[in-house]
Amino acid sequence: MTDAPAAPAGGLDRLWLRRAVLVLRRPREVFAAIADSVEEDDEARQEPLLALVLLAGVAVVVSLSATSRELLDDPEVDGALAAVLLFLAGALYGIAGYWLGGLALYLGLRGTQVEDGTYRESRHLLGYSLAPLALSLFVVVPVRLLAFGGDGFRSGGRDEGAGEWALTGISLAFVVWSLVLLVVGIRTVYGWTTIRALGALLVTSMTLLGLGLVVLVVGRA
Repeated sequence: MTDAPAAPAGGLDRLWLRRAVLVLRRPREVFAAIADSVEEDDEARQEPLLALVLLAGVAVVVSLSATSRELLDDPEVDGALAAVLLFLAGALYGIAGYWLGGLALYLGLRGTQVEDGTYRESRHLLGYSLAPLALSLFVVVPVRLLAFGGDGFRSGGRDEGAGEWALTGISLAFVVWSLVLLVVGIRTVYGWTTIRALGALLVTSMTLLGLGLVVLVVGRA
């Protein structure tokens, strides 16, 4: 485990903001710092985590769902309004995913015999693992605009065929990157093997599916 660099006095907020980017290159160092953090670190991570969650949520809405097309296909929604609506939808996706995903991860880790982990630690572990998804917003959207213009966010048009499949593949690559970071984080924080970390991720996925079914049933009741 690599020791995290000491924070300068009064610089914890900036340090954890830098770590939100550093996790893309040196994830073990960042996750080790999460494992060794104190209450002041937990508080300093709030703003970077919020930024990662919001950006990742918007990236999912724009790149991996039909939400953007549904909004922009409406003739009454102009570009500015669509941007606002996409941001709000992304914020909702991101925040819901952060809290529910963090809960699923916490329960999944508990199910694989983690006794000293906390719900907050699980949320923060998940949040910093979202850095690749947050980054994808600044990669996939510009490429889509350059390749297809406005058609990239509307039904029909030029955004079909091999180009669309290639962009979808790039988006999924960022998703896989985030999952890899999560496995690295679990290994680093709890000192597990890769196989055990993958097992915890499988239990987490099953837990998240169960939580989703509960939410669906309650919503229809």
